[in-house]
Amino acid sequence: MKEDGAVRNKLSVEIYGTQYQLTGKASPSHMRQVASHVDEKMRQIADNNPRLDVARLAVLSAVNIADDYLKLKQEYDEIMHLIEDEEP
Repeated sequence: MKEDGAVRNKLSVEIYGTQYQLTGKASPSHMRQVASHVDEKMRQIADNNPRLDVARLAVLSAVNIADDYLKLKQEYDEIMHLIEDEEP
C-alpha cells in the first residue's frame, strides 16, 4: 500500500485494438469509462480519416479530447463566475 493510503487499481483495457494496462487511483469503472471514451474518439476520427496511421490518429484524438475539455472548463468557469457574482 502507498504511503498516502490510496489504493492503486490496475486494469487491462483495449483501446483501438490494442491492450493497455492502466494503473491509477480512480475506480476501475472510471478507468474503463476513460478508455472507452478514448477508443470511441479514435474510431470516430478513423472513420473520417481512414488513411491515418495510429500515431497520428492518437494525436488527433488527444487534440479533440483536449479541445472538448477546454470548452467545458471555460463554460464551467463562466458558470462559477456567475454564481460567485450572485452570492451576497
